[in-house]
Amino acid sequence: MALDLRADVIDLLGTIVDIESVSGHEGPLADEVEEALRGCAHLDVVRLGDTVIARTLLDRPERVIVAGHLDTVPLADNLPSQRRTVDGEERMYGRGTCDMKAGVAVALSLAAELERPTRDVTWIFYDNEEVEASRNGLNTVQRERPDLLQADFAVLGEPSGARVEGGCQGTMRFTVTLAGVAAHSARAWRGVNAIHLAGDVLARLAAYVPRRVVVDGLEYIEGLNAVRIAGGTAGNVIPDRCTVEINFRFAPDRTPEQAERFVRDWFEGYEIEVTDLAPGARPGLDLPLVRDFLGAVGSAPAPKYGWTDVARFSAQGVPAVNYGPGDALKAHQDDEYVALGAVRQVRAALAAWLGER
Repeated sequence: MALDLRADVIDLLGTIVDIESVSGHEGPLADEVEEALRGCAHLDVVRLGDTVIARTLLDRPERVIVAGHLDTVPLADNLPSQRRTVDGEERMYGRGTCDMKAGVAVALSLAAELERPTRDVTWIFYDNEEVEASRNGLNTVQRERPDLLQADFAVLGEPSGARVEGGCQGTMRFTVTLAGVAAHSARAWRGVNAIHLAGDVLARLAAYVPRRVVVDGLEYIEGLNAVRIAGGTAGNVIPDRCTVEINFRFAPDRTPEQAERFVRDWFEGYEIEVTDLAPGARPGLDLPLVRDFLGAVGSAPAPKYGWTDVARFSAQGVPAVNYGPGDALKAHQDDEYVALGAVRQVRAALAAWLGER
């Protein structure tokens, strides 16, 4: 199923969606992407694992990255893709249409068309974004060819409703474990109920008031929430152990170290174990190149609630934003879809920004 990068972007999207690429199985799609990009004489193409990178080498004074992941979450009997019109809106349904093969189709279409963009462009199509961070294809690029991630600005085609979402929140997951004493429930006084001990932890969470902070002109709202609780061994045993798993979503003005210090202070007196910690990303909207991008795409920026790979670029000193077709609320749902008008809108906006000369 060869990719025709010169085809209409909607037809290209349908072809890409119909090549199954659940995380860890991106190889067939990466093969097609690589072959299609190698057919573009104006691009220098590199493949690292199942990540494909294509660059213009025009010696422009600025270089930008346009990136998107090839993988999807597992299928839910939602392939092949289908086009439908609902309430007057043309849509394409199918796994990955929203998250984020629509953004990939836009980038591939432009990579082929724009032979002499006004800025040098590095197009990155990477694997394993939807799974644990350690498998992310951008790690391979950073390890083996860090020069390919050097740029002045980056745009990720994550679904953002065809509006610019600046930066992203940081995320931290940790556990608080309560230790009790096991006993037969008929003689409960001989034990200490670890689940009951969790009451104070839950009370502290309930007392938390979300912090609001403006970063580079965008307001972020933090969140501290229990996401899982586990304890108990049998219906007649006083539990001697209870674990509360908590997720802290923090604004990009905090470093990971500051976020960890905050939660340790909030749960003073308890032992906590950090299981995952990723930094946020400042929007960088005050930079001239970013302001030019905002003007070209005609989108008022909004904060990104959640974590995306913009944080990886930000950590390398490359300001980044999310900008792609698709409603993020439809991502991963069984009836996942993308509005086709938004796909054309984003393609036209990026084409206007990058231009040709």
